[in-house]
Amino acid sequence: MKWLRYTVQGKTFTGYLNGEVLNAIEGVPWGEWYPLKVEHALDQVKIEVPVIPATFYAAGLNYVKHIMEVAQARGEKPVVPGAADIGYRAVNALIAHGEDVIIPADAGEKIHYEAEVVVVIGRKVKNISEKDALSCVFGYTIGNDISERDWQKEDRTFFRSKNSDTFKPMGPWIETDFKIQDAKTRVTVNGIQTIEFDTQAMLFDISTFISRTSRYATLYPGDVMWMGTDGTSPNIKHADLVEIEITGLGKLSNRFIKAK
Repeated sequence: MKWLRYTVQGKTFTGYLNGEVLNAIEGVPWGEWYPLKVEHALDQVKIEVPVIPATFYAAGLNYVKHIMEVAQARGEKPVVPGAADIGYRAVNALIAHGEDVIIPADAGEKIHYEAEVVVVIGRKVKNISEKDALSCVFGYTIGNDISERDWQKEDRTFFRSKNSDTFKPMGPWIETDFKIQDAKTRVTVNGIQTIEFDTQAMLFDISTFISRTSRYATLYPGDVMWMGTDGTSPNIKHADLVEIEITGLGKLSNRFIKAK
């Protein structure tokens, strides 16, 4: 089932998609809810970020090819993590499918996409085992972890390199029936494919990340965990359209606009 947040005539709803029709609900998809008996056509609404998370987790360096290519670009020896590394991103950076990524006026030329599958937590857990970890997952969506690489190299934190406003497109919806073993991740820039990889070909899988994170931090319904990317991105320029498609999850599309 596909769950969306969407706006119609200034009012934002949560609902599920039935064909091309959205059925609005009262409540949250992963908790108690009831139907409002309000329907909207998908092509008549503005799609919003599917969830505003209380905590926004992000896996670090979780695909081997990405690790190798990043190290090569930096002239460094690649170091493959020995354990699942988890970090944070900022909620202020989230934007929806179809919204513009604004490249800050003082940013350099190395603006890169990172195509990621996103896990949406559905229930509160602490110290959950790897065996049981997927039982707390509500569904999945798509994320684009945008980075300004000069800032990432120069700064002591990811504050502006990864968390500037609009740097985290996510959506278009949450899919509860996703099968990662069947999934491919593809990225196109202005309609030309730039990368394709097996979505599940992670260094550490989703169960490992959820379990390890929950040892130290309680996971709550609505939290999201971005699972990393493979390969590397070309430099994205003003007016470029980046589209990320993950089998079974749909397509996340955003245009990049350089601020003046």
